[in-house]
Amino acid sequence: MGICHDRANHSRALRTILSIVCAGGTAWHFSIGSLPELWQTRGFPFPGIPVQPYELFVGLRYTRAKRRNHFISFISLASMIGIALGVMALIVVLSVMNGFQKEIRARILGVASHIQISGPEERLANWQGIAAQLPKFADVRASAPYVMGQGLLTFDSNVKGVLIRGILPQEEQKVADIHSHMLAGKLTDLHAGEFGIVLGAVLARELGVGLGDKVTLVTPQGQVTPAGMMPRLKQFRVVGVFRIDMHEYDSGLALIQMNDAQRLFRLGDQVSGLRLKLSDVMLAPKVTHDLIYGLKADAYISDWTQQHANYFRAVQIEKRMMFIILTLIIAVAAFNLVSTLVMTVTDKQADIAILRTLGASPASIMKIFVVQGALVGFIGTALGVVSGIVVALNIDVIVPAIERLIGTHILSGEVYMITQLPSDLQWADVSSIGVVSLVLSLLATLYPSWRAARINPAEALRYE
Repeated sequence: MGICHDRANHSRALRTILSIVCAGGTAWHFSIGSLPELWQTRGFPFPGIPVQPYELFVGLRYTRAKRRNHFISFISLASMIGIALGVMALIVVLSVMNGFQKEIRARILGVASHIQISGPEERLANWQGIAAQLPKFADVRASAPYVMGQGLLTFDSNVKGVLIRGILPQEEQKVADIHSHMLAGKLTDLHAGEFGIVLGAVLARELGVGLGDKVTLVTPQGQVTPAGMMPRLKQFRVVGVFRIDMHEYDSGLALIQMNDAQRLFRLGDQVSGLRLKLSDVMLAPKVTHDLIYGLKADAYISDWTQQHANYFRAVQIEKRMMFIILTLIIAVAAFNLVSTLVMTVTDKQADIAILRTLGASPASIMKIFVVQGALVGFIGTALGVVSGIVVALNIDVIVPAIERLIGTHILSGEVYMITQLPSDLQWADVSSIGVVSLVLSLLATLYPSWRAARINPAEALRYE
């Protein structure tokens, strides 16, 4: 059968295939079953244009062609927008959760240690010798001794249970950031023998004390008197107040000089342990393992991932659940492609039949519609990734603008300890989200494409 450029004398079905394979004023002559071979002819169907697989060419043409059924175009556009919104939402939400996790971790580790070496029964002898061994571990940047105990602080009629930490201020500044969170006074105002104390902001407010006030510390280490066992009492003068914005520490931690703490808890020259700071907090489990096998000491060694395991495990589980939930949004939008492609296949039955008679295999027909669906998924994913990255990187500008627009604070300082929405964009999350979106889009094209490949050309052209 010969086909020329004169389209007026042909049926609608033949005009369709001419629109696919003919261009300009060039006339092409081929027989039934010769389409795959003809497509390899240089310059076909457009002279001067590099040869490309005809499945890709037809699939791209179907994607951008104007359809008789506008509803199909609407469903296709809705699928694309849905994929883009789902991808953007997932990137932004995971970035915000990463930001919260990073911010909370920084605040916790501003007070807690990266690694803690403690002795049996909270008594570590020869701590100077242990500290001298630490420089051989490359990732350990600094260490500081501490004394830990519990007690009751009283002022007038107010009583609060507290955690007492005895420190050497100059050494403590190397392993913690409390000195940078002082609201009043300085950490270096703690001097041996002067019995000064630094309180958390919430604790100071609940006791009703300020700088210069004297509070009484009651410790459980009692002393024997003729009247029986009596608790130890000692007055301390408030020399500083800090605020970490972590209620656990702001309401329950008090710092005193380590020598005073040793006298108070009757430790002599011993300490409770050593606090270590690392070059990278994420190396804590590895360094802990190295210390266990490389440190010559009778001590317990733990890191921050063990000390706060429940909290960070809960955050990680929440992040995974949010990923799964928001991935379902992408899945719903991606599988809208199924209905789009099914309607497209129904609309293009005559075109498919003619391609089959010209030699296109069922696999080629499948590829055509896979290309069409994959292109929609790719565009939606690309739009979602770009918009998600833009929003995640500028969320510190977008959120304040929304707050000014609605006239309220999204994260009120009276309720939340973090008043600004943090964001930490991780490229590993972006790439995994993009891959998941593309995979779901490709899966959505399989059934309609398989259905198109099974169309019988004779049945499809019977009434054309």
